[in-house]
Amino acid sequence: MNDNNVLKAIEEVLANMPGDWLGLTTHRLDIYNEQLAKSHFLEEFETLLRSGDLNTANLSQLPTAYDYIRLGHPLSSILEWGIAKMNKLNAECVISFSSQTMSVLAILRTNALANKKTRIAYTDNLPESFDVETIKQVYDYDFELIQVENTNALSPYEGSTIYISDNIDLTETQHNTSIDFIVSLHDKLGSILLINGEKNADYVAPIQHVRRRESIAMTPADSLKMLQLLTGKPVTDSAENDFNENKTKVVSTIQEVTATHSKVLLGSSGLSVQYAIMMGLIDDALEKHPGKAIKIIVPPNCYGGTNDQARRVAASVDDVEVLDLPVDGDNDMVKSTDQVLDQVAREDAVPYIIAEIPTNPRVEVPDLDKLREALSKKRKTPSGELAIDPVFILDQTFCPNVQFLSEQGILASIRTISYVSGSKFPSGGKCTAGYCVANKKAENLLDKIDKHFKICDNEATALQVAFLAEQLPSMNSRIAEAYENTREFVNFIKETLPVAKINFVSEELAQQGFTPSVFSLDLPTKGATAEEKETYKRELNLKLITMMITSIPNESKYCVSYGQLKGCYWTIPATSTQGTTKEGDKDYIVRVSLSPNLNLNLHKEVFTKFVNGIN
Repeated sequence: MNDNNVLKAIEEVLANMPGDWLGLTTHRLDIYNEQLAKSHFLEEFETLLRSGDLNTANLSQLPTAYDYIRLGHPLSSILEWGIAKMNKLNAECVISFSSQTMSVLAILRTNALANKKTRIAYTDNLPESFDVETIKQVYDYDFELIQVENTNALSPYEGSTIYISDNIDLTETQHNTSIDFIVSLHDKLGSILLINGEKNADYVAPIQHVRRRESIAMTPADSLKMLQLLTGKPVTDSAENDFNENKTKVVSTIQEVTATHSKVLLGSSGLSVQYAIMMGLIDDALEKHPGKAIKIIVPPNCYGGTNDQARRVAASVDDVEVLDLPVDGDNDMVKSTDQVLDQVAREDAVPYIIAEIPTNPRVEVPDLDKLREALSKKRKTPSGELAIDPVFILDQTFCPNVQFLSEQGILASIRTISYVSGSKFPSGGKCTAGYCVANKKAENLLDKIDKHFKICDNEATALQVAFLAEQLPSMNSRIAEAYENTREFVNFIKETLPVAKINFVSEELAQQGFTPSVFSLDLPTKGATAEEKETYKRELNLKLITMMITSIPNESKYCVSYGQLKGCYWTIPATSTQGTTKEGDKDYIVRVSLSPNLNLNLHKEVFTKFVNGIN
């Protein structure tokens, strides 16, 4: 396919693009094959392209490119495909980032783990946020910089050469054999990485994993702009004009909801926020506690992105180690916290605890008074000195309305940072942005965290901020309405299928403000052996989800979402949100999340049919 045909195909796609390609943050898992992420979508797209019928209906039937737009989506996939075609590369060798720097940091991380040298060449300027000293000292990435007049000046190098520029013609890049990676910078849109040569094919997976865990793909709206630029179409951006006004509104709303007065930091996703928190705290520890080990304490079965990212940071930064914090089921968060902090004190190390309240997917809330006691307990090191007090990093995505951080809050005496995935209730599922705040005891840490937001260029985009400004003011009322639907559905299931085990907050906890709209369902099983019972239950899980999404396709979806404006979402944590969690810590149960707006009676009717079919 020549360049003109590629550009014509893109023009046709833009003319007939399904609205969901711009408007969804998560996609159906029933038309998604994780092992074939992006490639399955592109294979079917090329088949459709050859048929010559790129109408809206056909495009909307293409398989899901990724299960979540943070990882990629139809528009980013077509953008990467088009650039690859015009540069005679495999589509997997072109990777877009919403960040200008994470594309470079992804290569540096891969080479650091392989103990491989890296040379970064540039003609004009490096990205404004590329803090060379911090990247070397805190991230443990080693590299050399070289400014050149043009790429012809680059000689062969014993290692990897990255070429960075904001003046690259993506329709025809120069294939200099001395360049392994080309990073094309695009102001306010991010960067596009081209991986050159068969010898660098092994970089695709680790770079994709950085995008999956520490950043995001170029957003749908920004991918659309890039496609418009490639095809010479006009580009407009009204959100950019209102950015300051929207950000002011978002910051004041978050401060009101959280009862805090700290700086509010806005990230491109929940995991982007978490990454900035972790790297900012590591930076702080290196400065204030030089020579001491850093312990990241994290539940082994929590959201897979949290778990995986913590272990990836520990793998790439010296003197950082992950310690498990068992919190669910037979394990008690308070007891585990007490024990692990005792251990860290004995090692005279720096403790950072990441935990979800309520927990995911078991929706459990610990005894908060006892948790406060465990976190604030004075401990001694073996030399008799006071141990370093922990920083509690609280993921309260399931209950962003609970004011943990107020001056009268339960955690007021503990250094606490709270963060939320804004793709859930804050934006109503309209974008992937996230945010974090701190209580008074921890607000001095936010400058360091903000520094790493900027280094990673992982701050929320103007459009993401616009979505938050639109949706945040109604968040608490939507949470209350969704909780009422969830409580009613949970009570109905208890009556209809009393042998099922349901994980949901108690009425007492709800009165204290814990009103999530998600619950987990452990269906009854049968069989002669444990293996037969587990197999039967897993089949039953899929039977229930399939019945729901086929009977109520306009409302029930098989996906990992939560906090959407309408509908009901079903997933199995072990095969979705816990994708990279160790097998023994996975939860093969059904997780259900309800919105404020759905036909609850119809869901009850379908669930009753399901129960009648298994009795």
